[in-house]
Amino acid sequence: MKKIYIILLGFISIIAGISCKKQLIDLNENPNGADPGSANPNLVLSTVLTESAKAFVNLGYLDIAGVMQHTQKDGWAGGHNNYDWGNSNNWTGFYDILRNNKFVYDKAVTLNFPLHEGMTLVMKSLIFGLVTDLYGDIPYTDALKANEGGGQYTFPKFDSQQSVYDSILANLEKANTLLSEASYNSTTGPADIYYGGDAKKWRKFANSLALRYYMRLSEKLPSVAKTGIEKIVGDPAKYPIITDVGDEPAMGFPGNSDMDSWPAYAIPQSDSTNYIRIKMCNTLVRALLERKDPRITVWAEPVTESIYVDPDLTGNVSKKVSDTTINGVHRPKVLIITNEYLSAKGITINDINQDPYYVGLPVALNAPQTYNLSPDVQQASHNTHVSWVNKNFAKGNAGGTKVRLITAAEVHFILAEAAAKGWSAGDAEEHYNMGIAASLSVWGLGSQASAYIAQPEVAYDGTIEQIITQKWIASWSMATEAWFDWRRTGYPELHGVVNRTKAPELPLRFYYPIEERNLNGDNVEAANQNLESTGYSNFGGDGAKNSLWSKPWIAQVPGKPW
Repeated sequence: MKKIYIILLGFISIIAGISCKKQLIDLNENPNGADPGSANPNLVLSTVLTESAKAFVNLGYLDIAGVMQHTQKDGWAGGHNNYDWGNSNNWTGFYDILRNNKFVYDKAVTLNFPLHEGMTLVMKSLIFGLVTDLYGDIPYTDALKANEGGGQYTFPKFDSQQSVYDSILANLEKANTLLSEASYNSTTGPADIYYGGDAKKWRKFANSLALRYYMRLSEKLPSVAKTGIEKIVGDPAKYPIITDVGDEPAMGFPGNSDMDSWPAYAIPQSDSTNYIRIKMCNTLVRALLERKDPRITVWAEPVTESIYVDPDLTGNVSKKVSDTTINGVHRPKVLIITNEYLSAKGITINDINQDPYYVGLPVALNAPQTYNLSPDVQQASHNTHVSWVNKNFAKGNAGGTKVRLITAAEVHFILAEAAAKGWSAGDAEEHYNMGIAASLSVWGLGSQASAYIAQPEVAYDGTIEQIITQKWIASWSMATEAWFDWRRTGYPELHGVVNRTKAPELPLRFYYPIEERNLNGDNVEAANQNLESTGYSNFGGDGAKNSLWSKPWIAQVPGKPW
């Protein structure tokens, strides 16, 4: 009897254990979440696309715009103006996007959805391409597999940068094939915020990205780059590319909250907003003014009060004039001052900018909030004598401005550069002109393209420097690609400032994140050994080669960029 009781008690315990386990599982299920086993891939696809676009604009409109001297900040400026990034450049957000993208890809393979499979291969190439461009060697083959268990996935090895580029180009080739079918057994619905499920446009996206990465390899592996670009250009039926603005992968912002607004917008934020602190950089302003470039009117605000030193005035005086004409130039509002007025402030006429309309901040000023006789020396500077970024960028929807992950302008400039190198990529001047026209069209200035291009300062002169300079101008709000072009070519000729920027030259890469160094130190150290130290590597790093001024494989070219 006792034996039967023990057996019965054990049986009841097992049943109770199973019941408790089921209850715990039920309790741990998120009633508002999607079951990975049954979730429609479109539920996650939209997140991949929106977060990717936000990642690109957060780089290209904020700190990298500072590096490439499109803008400068006059408050909280260390990262923007001086490259004082510390350990802030964490790649977790990029890998989160890639993890979600892998989910969509795996579901697409399981469900036999070639449309989704092709799209996710493009996005995988885009984001992994960005990560390796920013850092160098990165976790790739063993990345995104931690759920499979095992130390090699928990602490993934770093793949060489060259092998990552090779894989990106292979994946884009595969994506082009997958996206070339006449019809598909799945649809994206509104989840595809770029193209609405248009496979033909995704195919152009894939091949245009391939052009970007072949050109990225042009200094390291010129024969590979030449063959790849000529392959794509030589067979437009098999490899269609983005040539029109309407084919660009782009995303606008509703502007309803911080989560769905343009970065650094001002409304309804207070004076602590980044919009208040971001001003035009004089490097870009000067380039635009020299070329009579109409894009300055949509990117920048004219100064609300210009400065004029009147040689006929004497004494330590100044006066504001609401509306006047000086030397034939109309100035709606001007502060007229004397040389004595400047002397009383300990400066000379060379320390101020008297342009009546557009004034940029010089690079990495020690006190940018005081530049050009600013009446507001607080960190949230309301400098009336410097050009702010256009007021459209203060709105949550940025006045309708879109993030563009790759543009028709970029594609034309790539082909112009390829042709200028002597490769079979069409006519260099034609692509150069089309690149400029595409950029002007994006900003609502297409009707002015012909007159702009006809100027002696703009007309094609046959040099790669001119092509890359126009490409740099066209990269406004998406300056990251311009950074990688500068690293590859040295154009435009931009420099840091001795004793003001963290090093006297522009940086080349991001630090490997501190979390990765702490948790995956052996693999990080192995990747460090593939970085090439430079004369500036000691200006910032973690005691090894992990410096902003150490060269990753792609930049290990003598004499480039400095």
